[in-house]
Amino acid sequence: MLGFVTQIRVAEAARFLGVSDDTVRRWIDAGTLTGQRDAAGRTVVAGTELAALAKEHAALPPDQSAAGSSARNRFVGLVTSVVMDTVMAQVELQCGPHRVVSLMSAEAVRELGLEPGSVATAVVKATNVIVQTPAALPVKGRP
Repeated sequence: MLGFVTQIRVAEAARFLGVSDDTVRRWIDAGTLTGQRDAAGRTVVAGTELAALAKEHAALPPDQSAAGSSARNRFVGLVTSVVMDTVMAQVELQCGPHRVVSLMSAEAVRELGLEPGSVATAVVKATNVIVQTPAALPVKGRP
């Protein structure tokens, strides 16, 4: 454990959760989140607590495919766009707050019947996942 807990301001917390600042303040008042004051006197919440709440409130529809898979990253959503030529297609899904874009064969799009408004599950099995942090956040051991 690093010992340093990231403090997130109310406006940033609201943006991460997809709610209004007032909703975050109500959650603090109700005890759903624990508000603290930073050195400037602004209300902040612990990043770890915010992450737990985000995970708890992440409500994607259940995956009805019933297919066995080793992939753990499954996002159920609605197809919002299909751009297709004779060979390839770009399919865009809105999965909760996440936009997922897939490139696949036009044949696969036709076989799956993908079109705007249809329900689909994006299954992500990645051996390369890049994680970035904002440049302004302090990192332990780095000046």
